[in-house]
Amino acid sequence: MKSVSIPKGKKVYFASDNHLGAPTREQSLPREKKFVAWLDEVKTDAAAIFLLGDLFDFWFEYKTVVPKGFTRTLGKLAEITDSGIPIFYFVGNHDLWMNGYFENELNIPVYHKPQQFKINSTTFFIGHGDGLGPGDKGYKRMKKLFTNGLAQWCFRWLHPDLGVKLAQYFSINNKLISGEDDIHFLGEDKEWLVQYSMRKLKETHQDYFVFGHRHLPLEITLGETSTYVNLGDWISYYTYGVFDGTKLSLETFGQ
Repeated sequence: MKSVSIPKGKKVYFASDNHLGAPTREQSLPREKKFVAWLDEVKTDAAAIFLLGDLFDFWFEYKTVVPKGFTRTLGKLAEITDSGIPIFYFVGNHDLWMNGYFENELNIPVYHKPQQFKINSTTFFIGHGDGLGPGDKGYKRMKKLFTNGLAQWCFRWLHPDLGVKLAQYFSINNKLISGEDDIHFLGEDKEWLVQYSMRKLKETHQDYFVFGHRHLPLEITLGETSTYVNLGDWISYYTYGVFDGTKLSLETFGQ
């Protein structure tokens, strides 16, 4: 279990699902600027920042090329880590093809699976959330293709201009990837990430289960001492999590 300490007066922040670049770079630019403003604000008292995936609507790292754009965001992340504030990144279903760029250029560790963290004395189970829990079989089959080494090798041999354009089209238009059919609250008994968290809770206690992916800000009590939190998104809600060393709460930027 990884550990993070919060000095007095500091906090830990969580955000997810910005989908920068969607539906077009021009339309996402105001959202990017708003996110960078949030980073500027929280860096003043952040002990650490957790980004839970889908920061980009599409991201693929070729051997010597990464997708064009997002300069404001990448520069701000570099500034924050250079100042000594750690950032932890969990890949989502839109940016799971990360392979060293964030680690080497931004000094940001990247996780491809959920991880356990202890922040001060509070335990967290953290991940993006895609492909977890029951159901969602169509996407799970697609994810196996996306993470297949041979499929990635074949895609890498496409010219980046063609590969990125093709991937961006499917990222926005394929509902299995975009999740447009699954952005409404299903009820606690049908929320598959809640069911997943309840199952994990039987294996080992966690004070908080924190996920993105669902694009819904949710706080649901699991038993007497555990809580499931979904962070929402930076498209409709602009919500984020903040842990003050005692309690994790959801807040909205700009309000």
